[in-house]
Formats: sequence, C-alpha cells, structure tokens
Amino acid sequence: MKPFYRVAGIDVHKSMLAVVVGVADQPEKDWERRKFGTTVSELKHLAAWLQERGVQKVVMESTAMYWRPVWIVLEPHFSLELAQAQSNRAPHGRKTDFGDALRLVRRLWAGELRLSYVPDVEQRRCRMLCQAMQQVQEERIRVRNQIEVLLEESQIKLSAVVSDLLGASGRLILKALVAGKQTAAEMAEMAFGRLRARTEELKAALEGTLDEVCRGLLDQGLKRIEVLDGQQQEQQQWLGKMQREYASALRRLGQVPGIDVLAAQKILAAVGPTEAAFSSSANLASWVGVCPGRNESAEHSAGDHCPKGYRPLRALLAQAAWAAVRTKGSYFQELFRRWVARMGVKKAIWAIAHRLVCIIWCILHRGDTYVERGALALDEAGRQRKKKRLLQGLRQLGCEVSLKPIPEGAGE
Repeated sequence: MKPFYRVAGIDVHKSMLAVVVGVADQPEKDWERRKFGTTVSELKHLAAWLQERGVQKVVMESTAMYWRPVWIVLEPHFSLELAQAQSNRAPHGRKTDFGDALRLVRRLWAGELRLSYVPDVEQRRCRMLCQAMQQVQEERIRVRNQIEVLLEESQIKLSAVVSDLLGASGRLILKALVAGKQTAAEMAEMAFGRLRARTEELKAALEGTLDEVCRGLLDQGLKRIEVLDGQQQEQQQWLGKMQREYASALRRLGQVPGIDVLAAQKILAAVGPTEAAFSSSANLASWVGVCPGRNESAEHSAGDHCPKGYRPLRALLAQAAWAAVRTKGSYFQELFRRWVARMGVKKAIWAIAHRLVCIIWCILHRGDTYVERGALALDEAGRQRKKKRLLQGLRQLGCEVSLKPIPEGAGE
C-alpha cells in the first residue's frame, strides 16, 4: 500500500483549478477528475468535495501567487505539499490541465517532486512584512537618486560634499533650496557636525540655481521620502510586535558580527524561530543557496554554481558577510584575510555567508550562544592541525609517539 491512500493533485490557474483524486489500488483511468473556480465559495466547495472522498493529502503546483488562496482554505483540513513547477514538467505536446494534476499525484508517490518549504501562517505574515519593508527601501533609494539627478540638472553639487544626501544637514539644505529664499553662503552655514569644517566647499557646491519646475519636483521628492520613512518605521514596529516572544533568539542572533537587530528579525521571519524544517546546517545552506551546486554527468563536472535558493535571505546574508569581515578583531575578518588570497573576494564572501548560515542554524535549532573567539582561535586551530599532521607522518614511519605538554616558560 502507498504511504497516502487517497491523494488529490491540483493544477492551479488564475481562475480555474483542475483537480484529480488518486486512489492507490485503482488504475489511473478510474481516478476522479473535476474543475473548480478560485473564488472563496468555490474553494470551500472544493474542500468539502475532497473531504467527502476521504482525501488525506493534497499536492499542488507553485503557480505564481495563485496557489496561496487555495493553500489557505485547504490548510486546516488536509496535509498539503507544494511542488516546484519545474519538477512536474510534461514533454512538449503532451500537456493538459488534468494531465498535470494526475502527474503531480504519480510523481509524489514516486518521490520525484521537489517540494517547497511553506511556513505557518504567522511566519508567512512576517515574511510578507519583510518583503514590504524591502520594497519601501528600494523605493526610497529610487526617490533619493531622482533628487540627486534634479540637483545635478541644476548644477548643484551637494552630493559631492555631503556623504548622506538625506541626512540631517542634507535635508535642511534641501528644504532651503525648495524655499529659494537663502543664498549659498546662508545655506552652507546650516551644516553641523563634521560638515562645519567644509563650509567653503558647501558654498561652492550650492552656487547652482533651481528653476520653478525643479523646485516643485524636489519638494515632492522630499515629501515622498518623509512618507516612506514613516512607513519604514511603522513596519519595523509591526515586525517587532509580531516577534516579541522570540526576544531571546533575536538577542542571540544580534551577537553575531554583521547581524544587527533588523537583519536578525528578517532571518527569523525567513527560517522560523527554531528552524524545525531544516534537519541540519547543510540542509539550510542548500535552501538559502550559499553552498556549491553540482552539475555532473559521466564523471565530468559542468559547473558548481550556487543554486538560486531563497533570494531575499541570500542577499541579506551577503550583506551580513561584508559587515562581518569589516568588524575589527572578529573571527570572520581574520578568516576572510586567509581565504581571499586563494579564493578571491567573491568566493571568500560566499564562504563567510555559508559560515554565518551554520552559526544561525546552531543558534536557532540548538539554542547556542555565539562566542567571539577572535583571530587567536584560527592560530590555535592551525597548531592543532599541524600537530595532527606531524603525528600521522611519524606513525606512518613506524614511530610510536606520546605527547607531553611543555610547562609555560620552560622553553625560554
């Protein structure tokens, strides 16, 4: 008997579902087939129809975002699996809607489908919020670049002097440019902090002129930046409230070099508070996409490029790896210095990202706490490897060796 006696395969479309109910001891020609709509009432009708037929497991394709409402309605009643569409492809000229649904059932039984990790409802909401935060950040960068283009068009070289165009000094000067009532010298005096030492450079950079159109567009850009900043702050507060019960895990993640509070929140939203879906750090690294891939046939390797993995977390870990190697005196900084000579910069950064994934898995899955060992840990590990290598060489030569540590100061 198959592991799942009754399985339903669903081929998902935007406005139509093709459903096949497979029974293990019946031929495929006798399996039930039916089409449903994708409205809420139709999905509830689908759930009732599957329950009447004693379905135990449902498998569907991950078609764009259209599988999500189907998953939400069926999740309380059935054990669900989400198959990657690439693993259910049909030969050209032999593709039908019911054929795709039937193939899902057949390949699930045979173990030939690549199944996706779908977290619970709470984690999905956290992921959705993180994606919205990323979109707001990208929009903010785009508006900031538009403001810089406006200034360049008006021969104002403010970005050449001010490192952060939207910082405290930069915003004061930009608002003064919108008002258009102050001279370049008066606006240069608005700077504070370290920019006070560059007043003459600011005065020269602000000698351009904004016309009425550019002034209006600059005003709109600044207002949009304020709206986006407010949205970012509000979204971060929502995420903090949703993850309040995981404060201990967030605190332990924040102790790792390169991972700040916001990065820890996004990691927790991506993989879950305990990483129960990933049996090992290697499994998590493969899912994220920070491990070498394999493309081999007839003992010939056609490449070892990393898989695409979960792209939001993959990009976040790349940024965290750069931050970690720039942390002075950290273990990752020394590790990067040793690897970059033989790997190159890009491979060394991905190796650091892989090491971060292993640490994240240990922190969330086993409850470990990160301890900064510094560069001395690598020196000690190197000495231990050298000692082991020398002992193996002596034993191969037929020597029996016993080690006795030398007291401190005896060798001086």
